[in-house]
Amino acid sequence: MDGTVDLGGTAGWGPVPAPDPTEPAFGQPWEGRAFALTLLTIGRISGRNIDAFRHALARLDRAAYFDDGYYGRWLAAAELMLADSAILAPGAVDARARALAGEDALEPAVPEPCKPDYAATGPGSLRTVDQAPAFAPGDAVRAKDLDPPGHTRLPRYVRGHVGVVELVQPAQVLPDTNAHFQGENPEHVYSVRFTSQELWGADAEEFAVTIELYESYLEPA
Repeated sequence: MDGTVDLGGTAGWGPVPAPDPTEPAFGQPWEGRAFALTLLTIGRISGRNIDAFRHALARLDRAAYFDDGYYGRWLAAAELMLADSAILAPGAVDARARALAGEDALEPAVPEPCKPDYAATGPGSLRTVDQAPAFAPGDAVRAKDLDPPGHTRLPRYVRGHVGVVELVQPAQVLPDTNAHFQGENPEHVYSVRFTSQELWGADAEEFAVTIELYESYLEPA
């Protein structure tokens, strides 16, 4: 599923601002509360499944993703995860907000929770796999031109393009299945180097982009 979150390689966003070391972690008090609520949701609802949280972010519409800022989208993703698990009924948060504002609002009935039955096989996302890597440094590979219906970490702008493996990374949990609680299915991960001309055409400014890609995202070129 290609969501709003997949912005890599798109034009028109202007320069990336330099980081400000004096900027506070939370600009407003509600942002800290949103951060805490999201961490609690990820931990208690999804068993610390970060891929499920990223999948929730990817499903937000453009307004929810951009208009409410960084922690606003975290809060919207947490609400979506709670609705997915039937901890909240769809529309419950909006109804409560209208009620707190003094408006007449009928809150939906509390549903029967159906939290995912999930437990990680180990801490973090690094895993060990028995099979040898399919690719080695120096191999030419093509990112598969996929249009998956569910979650993926394969960026749109590299699909169908050829790069060169620079490094074999440790195996990691596959987000495409883990986000849907369909198993960790760990795979080897590769640092793949693409030229700018390969990605954006012969007239592109000359530079290289290196992306970490899971083995199932790649095929020999």
